[in-house]
Amino acid sequence: MNKYRELAESVVIDPNNHKLIQFDASLSLIGIGRSAFVFKIKNTQLALKVFFPSYRHLAKVEADVYQSIQHIDYFPQLYESGTHYLVIDYVDGYTLFECLTRGIPISENNIKEVDIAIQLARKEGLNPSDIHLRNIMINNGKVKMIDVARFKQIETDTQWLDLKNAFYRLYTKRFFPKKIPASILNGIATFYKIANKRSFVPIKMK
Repeated sequence: MNKYRELAESVVIDPNNHKLIQFDASLSLIGIGRSAFVFKIKNTQLALKVFFPSYRHLAKVEADVYQSIQHIDYFPQLYESGTHYLVIDYVDGYTLFECLTRGIPISENNIKEVDIAIQLARKEGLNPSDIHLRNIMINNGKVKMIDVARFKQIETDTQWLDLKNAFYRLYTKRFFPKKIPASILNGIATFYKIANKRSFVPIKMK
């Protein structure tokens, strides 16, 4: 059995409540998303993303997106994909969410890099969507964007435009705090989702 597939198969997830039951000792849990667990493969610079049983179909969707943007430096490289997992670059850094909670400065150049990444992805026929504070990372001062499964969604998503507007209208102002508690950010995100009635939207499948 392929070593990455074997590692992915070692990850046991309860199909009813998406609770992580067990995983191989060579994996280190580094992230939990709405549809997957993410692990760092120890002694490597690789990450293993294993999707919840009810979201396994997103593995192929996200793999197809990564294959379309392999030449764009703002996204991790894809090394392997399976029926329910991906192996990509491990990105060492902080998400924009973590930058805000830790008081780590976010620069205008970082915002411009996200815009460039989005434009380059659009040139590949994609529709970059679901871009939020937790899937934009700062790695050595440079942007890396992760979690691209919804780059194939059909509907228009204004989430990034709203975040960018908040950056220029609020964050850049001298009076605005550069360190914000996670509870406040989570509260704003919840209100935003309710106000915009966000839910999972149709995704183009090949």
